Amino acid sequence: MRKAMPTKSSPEGVIGGTGAGIEPMPPALTSMWRLCKLGYRHERRLMIVSLVLSQLAALPGALLALWLAWLGEGVIEHRTPLVLGSALGLAVSTAATWILVTASTRLQRRFRDKVTIALEAHVAKLQASIVSVAHQERPEYLDRLSMLRNQIFVLDHMYASVFTTLGWLLRLAVTMALLAWVHPALLLLGVFALPTAVASFWRPDVERKAQEGGAQAERLWRHLFQLATTAAPGKDLRVLGIGDQVLHDRRAAWERWYRPIARARWGTSVWNALAWAILGAAYTGAVVFVAWGIHAPAAQILLVLAAGASLAAYVRAAVGEIGFLRGFWADGARRLAWLEDYAAKEAAAGGLAAPALLREGIRFDHVSFAYPGATRRVLEDISLTLPAGAVVAIVGENGAGKTTLVKLLARMYEPTSGAILVDGVPLSAIFAGDWRGCMSGAFQDFFRFEFRARDTIGLGDLNRLEQEPAVLTAVDRAGAGDVVARLDAGLDTQLGPTWPNGVELSFGQWQKLALARGFMRDVPLVLVLDEPTAAIDAETEHALFERYAAATRSEQNRNGRITILVSHRFSTVRMADLIIVLDGARLVESGSHEQLMANRGRYAELYTIQAAGYR
Repeated sequence: MRKAMPTKSSPEGVIGGTGAGIEPMPPALTSMWRLCKLGYRHERRLMIVSLVLSQLAALPGALLALWLAWLGEGVIEHRTPLVLGSALGLAVSTAATWILVTASTRLQRRFRDKVTIALEAHVAKLQASIVSVAHQERPEYLDRLSMLRNQIFVLDHMYASVFTTLGWLLRLAVTMALLAWVHPALLLLGVFALPTAVASFWRPDVERKAQEGGAQAERLWRHLFQLATTAAPGKDLRVLGIGDQVLHDRRAAWERWYRPIARARWGTSVWNALAWAILGAAYTGAVVFVAWGIHAPAAQILLVLAAGASLAAYVRAAVGEIGFLRGFWADGARRLAWLEDYAAKEAAAGGLAAPALLREGIRFDHVSFAYPGATRRVLEDISLTLPAGAVVAIVGENGAGKTTLVKLLARMYEPTSGAILVDGVPLSAIFAGDWRGCMSGAFQDFFRFEFRARDTIGLGDLNRLEQEPAVLTAVDRAGAGDVVARLDAGLDTQLGPTWPNGVELSFGQWQKLALARGFMRDVPLVLVLDEPTAAIDAETEHALFERYAAATRSEQNRNGRITILVSHRFSTVRMADLIIVLDGARLVESGSHEQLMANRGRYAELYTIQAAGYR
């Protein structure tokens, strides 16, 4: 299973950078067409029937003006058959409209319900298929993803909006045809309706830009709202006494988000009102022209009155729906299309199969790296070799780049410069899914999967998820037997207090289960233990690492496994075959414990300081 490490970022201002180089989103019409094709691919029959019914439902109402005109003519000229015929037409149109609208609405609801599942699955699959996690740490991309998450659950309404728009346009076409039948000059009413269309097209763009400009402020006030209303930060808020400050900052962030949106809405409303005033004046002129200009009969005057009034309503509804479609729904479709393109571009990189075993090892060739949007490099010109079959320890102070080195090895990011080579083959050329299938391990910033205990552990190897012996072996490897023994239902215990019969675990217990999950795979090429035992005592950690170091050395002739240890405890890392010392984003030393102590360099200094603390 392809996973990305969960990352946490502050809602505003933590990650630097100006967002230069961000890919533009695809055009609106292209994006909506792609979304329509997606719906057609998943629910073809329902989509076609929904479209046809929606258009049939639009026709009867558009003919009401004609029935009214004929009814008026029959009454004035005392033509009973015409009165009865037009009255029957009115009755049939009214009944047909109700029946068809009801059927169309219910069928569209069924279509939307079914296509929603497909859309949500599509977005989730796209996110999971992206090789790196860089897009989840860039503010500009986070804004897009945040707004897409808000829109995806209602994006299915775009189909209904498209159907509705086509229905209004059909009504508008029929109405214009009836007006032209009275006099061709009445087609000018369509020209005077253009300002309303322009205003409706322009309005969503202005409001959308205002919303996007405040996207970070929106994420901040939502984040602060979560802080103020969820259980996890509750203790800190009360002990620190910052509840009022959080609420104040949340209100200020909301104001920063809403103020430009309100200004944009007021400005666009003024122009929109002016456009509708022009259309209203044109409608009045059309009635005067028909009545006094060409002295049309009463039936045609009635037709113009009814059709003209309908025209205003149809134009208002059509341009409003188009504006909404072009605004909210087009935005969501464009973000979805951008995510599709981004995922496709990422998927195109790396198509070679991962090696079955390591012969030479993994080499970092002048690798440098800066996080997305940041200018400071976390790793600077790193060149080193991790020999096949070796136990490698990475040490250094906080912020030295230890975890970043591991993330590059797991292809969570691509190096800013330089290359990582696996037995001489660039890691970027290897299919990421295959490569991660060859990796295993546990991390300090693990995620708490609130499933049954057996599933929480078994996720480490999906192929053996249901194999209890494999799960129990992983539990034993991690020394997590005491945790499982304390669970009322053992491996079948539901984890997480928010679920029925779910139990809460301490941080140390969660950590042991995460460690067991990392040990599910029997023979990974690379085993990464990135400070996964912070809540475990030093003696237990040492015994655990020593057992895996011994296993690596005994199997080195089988697949050349490399075990990577990241730990602050020097008593643990001294067992490694190779110790890598990072300081200030650079590689300053490497060698065995004995060699580094003899060098009297940075490692010897840190080791001596820590050893003194245990005396």
